[in-house]
Amino acid sequence: MDELAQRFETQRGALRALAFRMLGSLTEAEDAVQEAWLKLSRVDADEIRTLDAWLRTVVSRICLDALRSRASRPEEPVGELLDGRLNDGQRPADGADPEQEALLVDAVGRAMLVVLDTLTPPERVAFVLHDLFAVPFDEIAPIVDRTPVAAKKLASRARQRVHGAPALPATQLARQRRVVEAFLAASRTGDLAALLHLLTTDVVRRADAAALPPGAPTEARGVRDVAEGVLAFGRRARLAAPALVDGVVGAVVAPHGRLAMVIRFTVVGEQVAAYDVLADPARLRALELAVLDA
Repeated sequence: MDELAQRFETQRGALRALAFRMLGSLTEAEDAVQEAWLKLSRVDADEIRTLDAWLRTVVSRICLDALRSRASRPEEPVGELLDGRLNDGQRPADGADPEQEALLVDAVGRAMLVVLDTLTPPERVAFVLHDLFAVPFDEIAPIVDRTPVAAKKLASRARQRVHGAPALPATQLARQRRVVEAFLAASRTGDLAALLHLLTTDVVRRADAAALPPGAPTEARGVRDVAEGVLAFGRRARLAAPALVDGVVGAVVAPHGRLAMVIRFTVVGEQVAAYDVLADPARLRALELAVLDA
């Protein structure tokens, strides 16, 4: 048993990385890995031909069951607003180690985790296994209870959702992305001069009431007021990442990789002419979100 435990420990990190991409929660990922160990401890290890493949299959099935169970529960409210303030991402609600979870979120990408949450459980498992971990479809098929051809179709549908359908030519998307990334960078560092340069003089900021402290105005106009408002809520930028929003470049605000808000920009030339902060659950569900290709 000691030798088997040692062999399992060599796989723990890879299994946790796999489970985190499937579940988007460090605590749930660690629970899935621990459950895989319990299953391993109850079987005859001599009958397992390839331990890493066996463990990957078991963890994937555990994650698939967890995703299906999650999908069958009443929908949880979208967002991380606590007492009128956005959760700053330092203390995960599920009690997970914040530093480890932050590393995993950064490794996977906030936008990727948000988009993975829009997939069906079989699509998510097939996509993660094939596209992120290069598992062949003949191994994926029995996990998702499909033929290899059907498993390939699951991954293909997921891939289309993940990468989306850009509504603009690549050159325009690249320009928008430069502006959005500069906006987020200036917001993170509190660089007022950079924000004033990035915003048009008549810029407009609109926000859902759910995105603001109680009583705060839902609209701001003019470069000075908008820029100062950005700095007042600059901590959100640490939790934001560029993403494709309805085919153009925007940003998702995702503490722990869970969608809280979407920022939709109107970019004119090299400046932001307007942006909307969306936090109403119905409006968020209506958006087409995708990952920006590197």
